[in-house]
Amino acid sequence: MQRRQFLKGLSAAGVLCSLGLAGCALPRSPQRYLIGGGRRKQGRYVVQALNLDGSLRYELPLPDRGHGMAVHPHQPLAVCHARRPGGFLCLFDHAEGRLLQVRQADPQRHYYGHGVFSADGRRLFTTEGVSDSSEGIIGVYELIAGRLEKMAEYRGFGIGPHEIRLLPSGNLVVGVGGVHTYGREPLNLNSMAPSLSYLDAATGELLEQATLANKHQSIRHLAVTHDGEVFTGQQYRGEPDDYPPLIVRHRPGQPLQALGGTTLDWARFNHYIASIAVTDTLIAATSPPGNCYGLWHRHSGELLRIAPLPDASGAAEQDGNIWLGSGQGGIRLLDSSGREQRFYSSYEWDNHWALIDA
Repeated sequence: MQRRQFLKGLSAAGVLCSLGLAGCALPRSPQRYLIGGGRRKQGRYVVQALNLDGSLRYELPLPDRGHGMAVHPHQPLAVCHARRPGGFLCLFDHAEGRLLQVRQADPQRHYYGHGVFSADGRRLFTTEGVSDSSEGIIGVYELIAGRLEKMAEYRGFGIGPHEIRLLPSGNLVVGVGGVHTYGREPLNLNSMAPSLSYLDAATGELLEQATLANKHQSIRHLAVTHDGEVFTGQQYRGEPDDYPPLIVRHRPGQPLQALGGTTLDWARFNHYIASIAVTDTLIAATSPPGNCYGLWHRHSGELLRIAPLPDASGAAEQDGNIWLGSGQGGIRLLDSSGREQRFYSSYEWDNHWALIDA
């Protein structure tokens, strides 16, 4: 589809529902709901679930700010990971809204905010770090009697890992930021070494590493398609007035390939991509500091539009549609043609969420 035809179609269809304080109800479905980290007044943080009519299904208290969600493939279980450098994992029943376990980080360890279950659901893999060096670790946990027990650690792929995803092969891909931090303060911007790292899920063996020419592009957030293509979102840590491409696509054994966009286009994202969702036809990515999301053609990589979304956060794909969230309550639903439907809720979302189809 050519860009002109695509945008003409959008104009003809129009926006289905305008965003406002009154908002409009999200599509009703008793079996679908959104889960993710949320914020409340007085600095409280929660895991929250919203029904698709916009009502609150439940909320669970968190010790601190949450970040990424890992959803079990077969059971109604999910894990909310603490925002880096995080001190906890929260295991909960996402159907009933029951808190099952809050696991504290091991001594001299911290969590980097993301994890993923194995295809059979027996293991959870999390991104972790050694606190005084930021050495990257993949924590390997098993579900035993409804609790997460740490069984192993994988090392040797770099420092500052962030998001981890499962590949169709069952192996793992990790966005390695390459940044050594004290708390959230970067300490090695002149020598950072980001990479996209592929690991054997059974042994932790490093299978492949892909790197960008610009070493100030910290690889952070990921999306993986059903056929194994990986999309990575970067945080640029270089000169403030430089605006390199912030999303690349990759297949093992091939070079990294940037998505389309001019320097001015990439400037809109203000050096940071938070979440990515991919369908058969579209790629969408959010940027909280840019207060926007971008939409690209899946196969050509051509930028189709950049649209405003204040404090843009979570992105999730389901049945060819893309759901985008906001830290200010806005929600966007994009269909397979990219047509946008807008909703408003009174609940604030953090960077990542998941759509549950029970």
